[in-house]
Amino acid sequence: MPEGDSVYRLRGRLDAATRGAHVGDGELRSGNAAGRSLAGLAIDSYDTHGKHLLTRFDDGSTLHTHLRMQGSWTITRAGRSLPTAARGKARVRLRLLDGREVWGLDLPVVELVPTARESDVVGYLGPDPLREDWDAAEAVARLSVRPERTVVAALLDQTRIAGLGNLWVNEVAFLRGIHPLAPIGGTDVAALVATAARCLRVSATVPGMYQVTTGDRRTGASHWVVGRAGRPCLRCGTRVRVRDEVQNDPERRRTWWCPRCQPLADGTDVGTPE
Repeated sequence: MPEGDSVYRLRGRLDAATRGAHVGDGELRSGNAAGRSLAGLAIDSYDTHGKHLLTRFDDGSTLHTHLRMQGSWTITRAGRSLPTAARGKARVRLRLLDGREVWGLDLPVVELVPTARESDVVGYLGPDPLREDWDAAEAVARLSVRPERTVVAALLDQTRIAGLGNLWVNEVAFLRGIHPLAPIGGTDVAALVATAARCLRVSATVPGMYQVTTGDRRTGASHWVVGRAGRPCLRCGTRVRVRDEVQNDPERRRTWWCPRCQPLADGTDVGTPE
């Protein structure tokens, strides 16, 4: 699943390519305004909050979209078209006056709302480290409300802190030396939030560091624990363990950790090395 840094980078690409462009014709093909023509509008700006993308038009409306597991955006050059199979997945189509087309493909969330009421669709989200209004103290306070929750469950809760997905939750827990299934109330929540925010910002803004947590961009060496079940920990050599976070989870989230670098306080451990 795309995480906050993924959507932030997507915003940058769309902004550089289409900000200020006028829509010759196009429409929404799903959501609360399915069938609505977007002809005549200009793309005013883009914004993100967590994993949510906000596309603002000059008529005072905002297109709110979410990629979830399967969604994507693509731009075709003038005179080029998408393959037929891909066109069938289009949920948003914008043909710009210069002939290029912007396609939102297989988007599970497509909502058109007044820009002044964006809070209706993203107001429930927690603070986002990639936004100018980032409030670390508020994130700490929200995460501390339920101290019995596991670290992984708390950090994945977008109402507590927005933008962290499964990859970052697991990698941040390793970097802090915290077992992902430990109660968050037993950790230094402020330090945890600071590490998470720093990692997300580096991934989103530093060239070549997208979702690289070890500093090593080589295949198989870019993550400390994610995707390394049964393989030696890059720090201590202990076999990395894994378990399903939620049984039959449609998002197929898993939890990884090194039992030596991230011990539980009571000395127990659960999971399987492969």
